[in-house]
Amino acid sequence: MSLSATLNTTRNIFYNTAAQSTVVSSNIQNASNPDFNKRSVTTTVDVVTGAVLLDTVRSEDKALLKESLNATSADSAQQRLLEGMESVSSLLGGTEYTLSPSGYLSTLRDTLQTYSETPGDVTLAQSVINAAQDVSTSLNTISDGVQALRTEADAEIAENVSTLNDLLAEFEKANNAAKKATATGADPSNAEDKRNAIIKKIAEIIGVSTFPRPGNDVALYTSNGVTLFETTARKVSFTPTAAFDASSSGNSVYIDGVKLESGSGASTTAKGSIQALMQLRDDVLPTIQDQADEIARGAIALFAETDGSGNKVAGLFTTKTATAVAFDTATIIPGLASSITVNPAAVASPLKLRDGSIAGVSANTTNASGFSDVLQDYLTAFETPTTFDGASKLATGVTLLNFSTDFVGWIEEFRSDATNAAETTSALQTRATEAYSNDTGVNLDEQLILLLDIEQSYKAASKLLSTVDEMMKALLAAAG
Repeated sequence: MSLSATLNTTRNIFYNTAAQSTVVSSNIQNASNPDFNKRSVTTTVDVVTGAVLLDTVRSEDKALLKESLNATSADSAQQRLLEGMESVSSLLGGTEYTLSPSGYLSTLRDTLQTYSETPGDVTLAQSVINAAQDVSTSLNTISDGVQALRTEADAEIAENVSTLNDLLAEFEKANNAAKKATATGADPSNAEDKRNAIIKKIAEIIGVSTFPRPGNDVALYTSNGVTLFETTARKVSFTPTAAFDASSSGNSVYIDGVKLESGSGASTTAKGSIQALMQLRDDVLPTIQDQADEIARGAIALFAETDGSGNKVAGLFTTKTATAVAFDTATIIPGLASSITVNPAAVASPLKLRDGSIAGVSANTTNASGFSDVLQDYLTAFETPTTFDGASKLATGVTLLNFSTDFVGWIEEFRSDATNAAETTSALQTRATEAYSNDTGVNLDEQLILLLDIEQSYKAASKLLSTVDEMMKALLAAAG
């Protein structure tokens, strides 16, 4: 090899090691950055000039990225659904459900039993009224809390939609940057990293899949195939509702004019937080409201009295506005749990409960202090199955106490199933993210070894340059 060829080889080695050390240094600097994909330098060997730098390549695995995005969307939805169920559980007193209607109804029955044994005792009569007030307060709290959770979910949907639109706008900028860099021959790696980071955030809000297009362009679609981004960002629209009650329905989310469906089931089919929030707002929480409304209707029916015309009317329990309701019909009365209250007449004169005269007509015609027929009828009603609306998703021909127990059971079963599913989705998301990171992320040990190899190449080139220098000096000396 001639001296000039040797100098060219040495120069290329210096050039390549400088470029390689820059890439490796960048990798090491971003070792803890989850949105950074490692870079590597591809080279080829020329028989004359030695190693010639070709390109800087960004590591990517589209299959693993797809799995990671799917796992992220599923886990985001499941965790949000579980969070909603935990909030419902808190309304009922936590995992022990100490504030549930079933507990207060049991106390009411037991207090009523004690009172029926001494029906002339005003103090015992007052204790029954107090127990009844606990029942109505529990139902009021649950109903109002459920509607508050629906309002919060609706507001969060609006926030998520706004964030999603912002992310799509950011994605458009990053995608354009990646296309421009590719078209001009520049390195698009940083733009591609930013693009992927945005996609990961989108996946937390809604299920997303990517589709590569010519020129390093990428299109985005929802899990159901609705276009999120194709050349330009598509509009995601939603109109929030200021407040909810039992009769309210939330508005739909539209993506590029297509309605987005909510998730279903305790192990939700939702992909991303928006669909999980819609499931809570439109399915899970309204079902809980329906069940609470049926408990309220059952309580009014159990303590109903007979008026002067022989008609059943509200007795111990009524509505806050004293509006008559069709409590004898097995049909859900929306919002009844929020409006149920103890009849003011019973609060003012507790002994009216004994006489059955809360509505105005006394069954105790002799005004006997030991009269207990009405109280015994109430106790019998506690043990008598009644018919509930099947739309509540609970048993229809059971006692009020059993129905209220089933109410707690339904919530607990749903919460427990959601918890188990959340553990599964969390584990899958962790494994999928780790698999993608292990394949495309920076391995610090590997990069340090590469750095040592580069150092050895640099030392070899330095030694070669030193040898050439000595040879040149010898030649010049020989030439005089």
